[in-house]
Amino acid sequence: MLPVFDQIAILAPGLLGASVARAVRHYRVARNITLWARRPETGLQLQRQPWCDRIAGSPEEAVRTAQLVLVCAPVDQIIPLVSQVAAHLPAGALVTDVGSVKGEICRQGHKALTPGAHFVGSHPMAGSEKTGWEHGRADLFVRRTVFVTPLPETPPTIAGRVAAFWTALEAEVATVEPDAHDEIVAHLSHLPQVLASTLCAFLAGRDARWRNYAGGGLRDTTRIAGSDPKLWRTILEQNRDEILRALRGYQEGLHGLERALANRDWFEVQAILERGRAYRDQFRLLP
Repeated sequence: MLPVFDQIAILAPGLLGASVARAVRHYRVARNITLWARRPETGLQLQRQPWCDRIAGSPEEAVRTAQLVLVCAPVDQIIPLVSQVAAHLPAGALVTDVGSVKGEICRQGHKALTPGAHFVGSHPMAGSEKTGWEHGRADLFVRRTVFVTPLPETPPTIAGRVAAFWTALEAEVATVEPDAHDEIVAHLSHLPQVLASTLCAFLAGRDARWRNYAGGGLRDTTRIAGSDPKLWRTILEQNRDEILRALRGYQEGLHGLERALANRDWFEVQAILERGRAYRDQFRLLP
């Protein structure tokens, strides 16, 4: 296929940023890939990778000739980076990110850019509990949902170019407004992380020997509890209100099961379990 962009710049590549670079090279979506890493030693390691054409010495240098800029920093660092490079973007440049919270990031990102450049948020529903560019994969986005979150005032053609980029990496794009995105992921991503982490934190207060008896159920349920706590703290801070609403809704459901157990209402217990299984069985298959 013909490249979608002549040059892209990826700022602060970790798992997602490195996966984007690998996928861009694999699918020939851009002719040149420039990376900027906050730590010099990381830059030296990335320079030796076949999916990296150039390591920039600063974010400003990285974006000077880029048609597309991907900001892959933690959510609390995205807007500072966008603001830092705003005056150095070429005319017509697109800026997107991979943060899992979108409302304020999209609004502030839009305000930070000078006329002629455009910010459109993105969020790939892909990744793992592992972090670091070393774990990047070219196929990470294949058949995975990537949210593209334009503001109402964003021209459709601009949002369409960002969507086309992710489609070229074989992702399945869902275009929604930023606040709607935050409600969705509070339930489908952030709530599961909170449940897995708090379950492990609760079990940590029980007999330490119990962990040696853990079977597949506990291991599968709590896999994401191994994620970076500092990263997740910033996500919880950024999406606090929606996560609180999701938690309160879940607590109502959990209390319903508790009441059914206390009242020996086995029909209701079974009904809850059946609703859960039916929902799980309707998940779409992933590669």
